[in-house]
Order: sequence, then C-alpha cells, then structure tokens
Amino acid sequence: MFGLGKKRSKLGKWIDKRGVSQTWLAKKSGVNRNTINELTSGDTERAPTIRTVKKILNALKEVDPNVKPDDFFDI
Repeated sequence: MFGLGKKRSKLGKWIDKRGVSQTWLAKKSGVNRNTINELTSGDTERAPTIRTVKKILNALKEVDPNVKPDDFFDI
C-alpha cells in the first residue's frame, strides 16, 4: 500500500490512488527522486519549475492522457 499515514499533496494522492510509485515517476520523468518526494509530500510549500511540471506531466500522461498541470500544482 502507498502513502499510509503520510501527509500527501494532490500529486501524492493521485499517484497513490493509481498505484504509481515515486520511483517509477522519477525514472519516467527524469526528475530527481528527492524532488518527486518533496512534491508528493503534503508538508512542503515548494513550487516546481515549469520544466519540472512538464517532465512530470509527460510521464503521468502514460497513465492518464487527460492530466493537466492544475490537477496537481497551483500555477
């Protein structure tokens, strides 16, 4: 099971619901695993760069082609 007892961001909740691992997302997107960890955690106010958002969305579109940046990030 993913995310048990952890605070999660919108992105974190989305990947947990679909069974996507943070490791998979890091490998597919080319974004550092620590950055993925920060963005899926509900404890951070960290805003990703547009380049990072694009990389993450391109990877997530393999799971759901209809994902949009504002599904996860306040841009």
